[in-house]
Amino acid sequence: MFLKTDILKAISFRNPVKLPLSYWLLVVLRFALTLVPQRGYIHPDEFFQNVEVIAGDILTVDVARTWEFNPKFPIRNIFVPKMILGPPLHFIRVANPFTKEYLNIDLRTPYYLLVIPRLFICLLSLINDYCLYRICVLYGQNFRNRLKIFASSYVVFVYCCRSFSNTFEMIFFSMLLLIVSECMFKSDKIIYHDEFLREKYKQAKTAVEKVQLFKLSTHLPEHSLNHVIFLSALVSIGIFNRPTFVGFAFPPIFFWLHRGLGSKVVGFKDFHYRIFMLVICSIPTIFFLIIIDSSYYGYLTMADIESFKITWENWVVTPLNFLRYNSDMGNLTQHGLHPRWLHLAVNVPLLFNVLGILAIFTLSGHAYRFIRGQYSKLPRIQSITGLMLFSLITPVALLSLFPHQEARFIIPVLVPLVYLFGNHLHINESDGPHHRRLKNFLRYSWYTFNIILTVFFGFVHQGGIFPFANNLHREIKRTYGTHTHVITTHSYSIPTFLLQLESTTKVWKDKTTGHKYRLAPTTFLYKYGSMPMDELFTKIDDVLTESEMMLHKYKKKYRFYVVSPCSLEKRILETANSYYYINVAEEFSYFPHFCTEALPAFPSNRDQFCLEDNLIRKNESHVIDLNLYQRISCYLKKFCLKVYRVSPAKNHR
Repeated sequence: MFLKTDILKAISFRNPVKLPLSYWLLVVLRFALTLVPQRGYIHPDEFFQNVEVIAGDILTVDVARTWEFNPKFPIRNIFVPKMILGPPLHFIRVANPFTKEYLNIDLRTPYYLLVIPRLFICLLSLINDYCLYRICVLYGQNFRNRLKIFASSYVVFVYCCRSFSNTFEMIFFSMLLLIVSECMFKSDKIIYHDEFLREKYKQAKTAVEKVQLFKLSTHLPEHSLNHVIFLSALVSIGIFNRPTFVGFAFPPIFFWLHRGLGSKVVGFKDFHYRIFMLVICSIPTIFFLIIIDSSYYGYLTMADIESFKITWENWVVTPLNFLRYNSDMGNLTQHGLHPRWLHLAVNVPLLFNVLGILAIFTLSGHAYRFIRGQYSKLPRIQSITGLMLFSLITPVALLSLFPHQEARFIIPVLVPLVYLFGNHLHINESDGPHHRRLKNFLRYSWYTFNIILTVFFGFVHQGGIFPFANNLHREIKRTYGTHTHVITTHSYSIPTFLLQLESTTKVWKDKTTGHKYRLAPTTFLYKYGSMPMDELFTKIDDVLTESEMMLHKYKKKYRFYVVSPCSLEKRILETANSYYYINVAEEFSYFPHFCTEALPAFPSNRDQFCLEDNLIRKNESHVIDLNLYQRISCYLKKFCLKVYRVSPAKNHR
């Protein structure tokens, strides 16, 4: 007889299962790549949407607070990044005096500021692995193959160890899938035995049998509202983290509500009761998150609470502001408009390569069978396969409705994708020779593509920004008080928190006199995106003129850098020649650095700029033909980041 203890035993977390060594090696590699560190820079949001702001609050340094955290119209919740990034940053703040004193290690340097938060996020990313593992074990699926495929994805190596809000969204989504899977498993077992006992009760001929069967049915555990409090809290937090979580949460919640619907023991009354309880249980969490945001952004103060002068103006609901902002097409245009097929045609193959393409073909086959009415050949809806299938399709379909589409928006679907198709890359005993060769090819292709993409996004893409920030930090500390001007063009912005600039907004107090004061800024970062070269040099001229004035009037020493991809070197030097009073000289170069904002053109065989400077400068009239090797070498060398020192020409100082 199936009793409550049987269910608990079936879903117990204490069952020790040996995981393959290859999986553990991949986990170690995940942490090792984080420690190296990964100098690649996927998108500015990995810094400026989370860690930049939280570091400013905890470490009391100057940071760039983006428009999303503008108190006048905030659209980002602060609770989730505080909970995830707060512990590692507080550790840096508290431990740094001790590590400097006893170990001579300064934790408030770019390396540790980059690596320590990422290590903590990398540790949290194991939640995704665990959820996939538990779901596979729960439903008797091969977890070994799936875990190896999951852990070898470059999405896990790169995206899951960065402070993207999408990374946090993936963790919430994995937890939601696990909880709902457990609830479905438990409900199916209990409903099956409940129906069995009811049928036996009807067939019982004596009162004694009926009493025994009735007592047995009363021992069946409750299952209708399993984990309702945790589910409601998880969904609420996920939506406040990113309102797009609605698309990810809809399939699991839909399946949680429909558990057993259509059976003899579960009806629409239970369905509506579950909805009601889910909504009611989410209210405390929502109210708590609103209070946190309202307090952080200054809408709700202790004075308001003590005086009981609280109105609607004291509350801020960041998800609603997010929706209001993104419902304006003009706002989306500023961030870039994309065709609605981009996720399906580009982002899915880019993120998931072999698995993504395999999923597209398989789902196309399911769609064909559905249109032909071959419903018996489709996966059963109220099953774990149905849950994973809808959890894969629904988010991608809903996010495809929005005209602004970035690849990282759909990284959470990796978990259902691997569950559904991860085992397809490994050979089964029943496979014939043709299928074995095909699966080997797909598996090796999966590993190859993920190695290439890990290297590219982890180390090459915008790879010059971090080493430059590292050198800039040391230079600022070495020459404290010297004004530093940095203009970045055609590259991502420098994360300001890595430089650990003393706060110019905090009010400091002199210990001797007691006077309060604010520090004047000494480091100035100018972010000009893909500004045309003529306009860029107008800005350079303005900054240089202002710096020279401060030097002669107030004796303020300065240094002035322009940071640009190597592909723009020729244009920068040619434009600089027209400004006879400005001297632009190369100071540093960082390789590799790939950026789509300034892709280099493949040089022709007469491209004399590819030659060594000393050769071409000696005889500019002499044209030298380049062979293919020289052209390829020249092209690859253009994938770097150059730092130019700007100063007045000597005869015009």
